[in-house]
Amino acid sequence: MGSNIVVDFPEIQGIEQQMVEIVERKGLGHPDSLCDGIAESISRTLSMEYLERYGRIMHHNTDQVELVGGAADPVFGGGEMIKPVYFLLSGRATNRVGGDRIPVSEMAIKSAKEYLNKNLKHIDIEEFAEIDERIGEGSADLKHVFDEKGVPKSNDTSFGVGFAPFSLVEKTVLETERYMNSKLKIKALGEDVKVMGVRNKDRISLTIAAAIVSKHVQDMDDYRNVIEKIHEKLGVFTSRLAGRDIEININTADNYDKESVYLTYTGTSAEQGDDGSVGRGNRANGLITPYRPSSMEATSGKNPVNHVGKIYNLLSNEIARDIAGEGAREVHVRIMSQIGKPINKPVIASVNIIDDYDRKLEKEACRITGWWLENITEITELCVKGRITTF
Repeated sequence: MGSNIVVDFPEIQGIEQQMVEIVERKGLGHPDSLCDGIAESISRTLSMEYLERYGRIMHHNTDQVELVGGAADPVFGGGEMIKPVYFLLSGRATNRVGGDRIPVSEMAIKSAKEYLNKNLKHIDIEEFAEIDERIGEGSADLKHVFDEKGVPKSNDTSFGVGFAPFSLVEKTVLETERYMNSKLKIKALGEDVKVMGVRNKDRISLTIAAAIVSKHVQDMDDYRNVIEKIHEKLGVFTSRLAGRDIEININTADNYDKESVYLTYTGTSAEQGDDGSVGRGNRANGLITPYRPSSMEATSGKNPVNHVGKIYNLLSNEIARDIAGEGAREVHVRIMSQIGKPINKPVIASVNIIDDYDRKLEKEACRITGWWLENITEITELCVKGRITTF
């Protein structure tokens, strides 16, 4: 067993043995998720441009995206945008190689607009968004570390965290938001969906905030019918997914008597002054899980070549899933880097298997971890192709 890979079977309680569990998922239209998505989209766009021009990804980190909420006046059957949502695109990127200029600014703004248009179906992009691009040139010392040949060198001393498999509540929360934003064909439902799941012993409940789009509901009765329809369809979906009935609560702040409801013009709370920032929402596995090990590091927008804040969080989840696939009840993975050292040689790769000790499983965990470290650039490829989620 490699000295930097440690597999342990700690005697700690697994998630399913705990009496209470809380899980959150911020949907695609949530202000924080919009920032994550834009940041990652810009990084992918730059990476593909660098590869096409130079055959390699140049230094960049576009993980500094801020959203300042705008203002809108949604009314039944219509409404208007009063003040656009402000997006600040910042970070660092290589914008010149020799005499060759890379149009980073133009590419970043275009990428942000394309992402918003693709993921917010109820907006007019020119009316909705004011985009300010302030991406600067990369730091000289970090570019030096980045540009060395061979296995990429870590840009920082940091760590990544992952776990697997998802508990029933985690799976239900994640799949419920994805269902609402992809398969639940209700025209009035916006993309700003937040799902909070709670398990108290064997009882599971979901509290859901769902932005309703004003132009698709004509009055209060129509709004109530939309909520009832969403509730009905989610009841069927979640009971099939979880194999049991789940309590569902939608837009619990609504007051029908006072006609105070979650009505939006654009389908996102960003129009109502809600702000957003990269890394403030879902972790790399798509969830916020206070009962699980996690890292506070933002994943989206960081370069996929040597930024261990991104690579190790994604890598840890892949390792954990593969080990869980070998039969482990629960797996926690933590990997720590050292700045300037090869990313495939971390200071430590710690694997905790929450299960009875099994020599065969210990060997498999070591083998799987070793394989992923040897093939760590697979993570880079998955990121560039958009085949791995970062939030």
